[in-house]
Amino acid sequence: MTLSSPIKQLALSNAALIKFSTVAGMTLAQYKKSSATFSRYCTLVLRLIKNRMLGYFFLILFAPILSATEIPVIAAASNIKFALEEIATAFHQETGKSLHISYGSSGNLTRQIQQGGPFELFLSANTRYVEQLYQQHKTLAQGQVFALGRLALLTPINSDLLLDDQLNGLKNALQSGQLQRIAIANPEHAPFGIAAREALQKQQLWDAFQAHLILGENVAQATQFASSGAAQVGLVSYSLALAPALKNRVRYALISDALHQPLQQTAVLLNNAGDTAQLFFHYLLQEKAQGILSRHGYTTP
Repeated sequence: MTLSSPIKQLALSNAALIKFSTVAGMTLAQYKKSSATFSRYCTLVLRLIKNRMLGYFFLILFAPILSATEIPVIAAASNIKFALEEIATAFHQETGKSLHISYGSSGNLTRQIQQGGPFELFLSANTRYVEQLYQQHKTLAQGQVFALGRLALLTPINSDLLLDDQLNGLKNALQSGQLQRIAIANPEHAPFGIAAREALQKQQLWDAFQAHLILGENVAQATQFASSGAAQVGLVSYSLALAPALKNRVRYALISDALHQPLQQTAVLLNNAGDTAQLFFHYLLQEKAQGILSRHGYTTP
């Protein structure tokens, strides 16, 4: 129902009028014999839809006030979770403003935004999904790269697999039959999965690894597979490899960034972004936030 023409909304079909008049025990013709009676009939109809109409008017009149007082929902790629939580804490301490953050793969979050998800700011692990939303007129601008992510090779700490930045150890382990399971994020919708696929393709290992892949819904899940031993090794986010929870539990090695396209962490304000979301967008580019990102394994763009 739209409110662009309230008169049209009140113009019920004859079938609907007959239905209401039957409930009242009269025919439509009998109602029309008396303008006063017909007026009372219209009043009855108005009462029936009054609550819905008031609800729509309430949303139109007060939506700006409600959104200004609500905590904005941020959609963020899962690779940035630990860095972003620290940044959000610092932001709250400095501004008194809070955020609600929803994590997932960049592709899945993009789909949620396209379907009308209540997000005000999107932090993607690459530029591709932001550009897609911009082309679909879902954003206020083209977005801003605020950090560069890194890909890492990660195994449980007791693994004897050789880890190196060119993936030579993986190749040797596969050829010797030592390697059976490797975890990556699903490249269909996760930028770190795309980067992992590119690195394996660059070293001509992608086809050989097809039967050995375990796909995580996002890079956080792929990291969980590798760190828990569900997979013997994972190509995951360097930032997640540095997570305090994994200290003394895993070994890792940075992968050469020449093996894949840059993992450009990109922020973009969505069309319904309020003041707090816009403030946080700019906060990400400031020295304090950039220092936190650096400690979590990100580099400046």
